[in-house]
Amino acid sequence: MKKILLLVFIVVVLAGVVVLLMTNKATMEKRAKSTVRLETVPVTAEKVKLSSLDEELTLVGTAYAEREVNVVSETQGRVVALYFDVGKSVGAGSLLAKVDDELKEAAYNIAEANYEKAKKDLERYKALNKEKSVNDAQLEQAVVAFKSSESQYITTKRQLEDTKVKSPISGIVTLRNVEVGTYVSTNTPVANIVDISSLKIKVNVAEKDVFKMKTGDKVEIKTDVYSEVTFIGAIKNINSKSDEAHTYPVEIEMKNNSRSPLKAGMFVNCTFNTVKSYSSLVVPRVALVGSIKSPQVYVVENNKAKLKSIVIGAIYTDIIQVLNGLQPGENVVTSGQINLQDNSSVKIVK
Repeated sequence: MKKILLLVFIVVVLAGVVVLLMTNKATMEKRAKSTVRLETVPVTAEKVKLSSLDEELTLVGTAYAEREVNVVSETQGRVVALYFDVGKSVGAGSLLAKVDDELKEAAYNIAEANYEKAKKDLERYKALNKEKSVNDAQLEQAVVAFKSSESQYITTKRQLEDTKVKSPISGIVTLRNVEVGTYVSTNTPVANIVDISSLKIKVNVAEKDVFKMKTGDKVEIKTDVYSEVTFIGAIKNINSKSDEAHTYPVEIEMKNNSRSPLKAGMFVNCTFNTVKSYSSLVVPRVALVGSIKSPQVYVVENNKAKLKSIVIGAIYTDIIQVLNGLQPGENVVTSGQINLQDNSSVKIVK
């Protein structure tokens, strides 16, 4: 009886082992099929293509007024009137200030009267000389008297005019140096005026880039103050001598925008198109794997993802220039790289 029970027990155990082995086999086969399916990674891809590029260089510059004048007094005396304020626009020739002119006006009136008398005397002496009523010596004395009075008249007239301080240019007042009652002398500063209808932009350009530029080249100018406005300027001058940092001062001229005016002293971003419309291979920026220093991309060949190292050039917002490592028409993976390794099986999906 014991032998029969033992035999039954052995048969049951063997049957359990067989069932367990068959179950494990089915599970492994199922997992294997699943693994095979997972080894084919779905990706998107784009072809390497030739594209027309502009080589751009963006530098920070400073805006300066095209013209700036320090207005000074050309006479001495006390300021009796002012006709301008800081921040206000003034026209060329407009009156800014007036200096006490009482004595100068009196001197001018005397000189004017003497001049008019000497002029009439000279005309009379010329007529009398023709009639031989006065000799040549008397006529010469009349000529000398006229010239002397004329010189005095011109001098006092200029001195009277100098009591009126005028703006030599149209522009905006940035500084007022005097008040009513201030005593001024010759060359005393009265005001500072800048003309910002046109601006000069000054930038420093590295020696490797300055040789790509020439006078007359167009420059795009932007500022954070007017982020949506693009100003257009042109290179006016390229200095032939570098500074201590081995950069070359470049001057750009531009017309100011009356609706969105730049001010003198502002920082601006200047973009130079140093080389225009050259053809080069490009790939989408999202295709790049790894760092900019060691760039790589996955190229699809016969449904396999091949990891290739490339040499890149200019980097733009959406694309990267490829200098070496790829050929036109090759498919580079643009999404799904995170699931790839070299020689992974892939399927391109749209």
